[in-house]
Amino acid sequence: MKIKCPICKQKTDWQDNPYRPFCSERCKLIDLGSWASEEYKIEGRLEDESGRGPSEKETNND
Repeated sequence: MKIKCPICKQKTDWQDNPYRPFCSERCKLIDLGSWASEEYKIEGRLEDESGRGPSEKETNND
């Protein structure tokens, strides 16, 4: 099966491709760099990992 690399748009094989969905290590690293430099963002509200809302101290910044 052939796929299109999301970075360079070159067609590449899916099967036996260690860099999939990318065509090469170069494209894979370009994508990683975009995430690291915050070019890509996932929209949404940050939530406390505990599942609780902000504490009283955090909401009253006096």
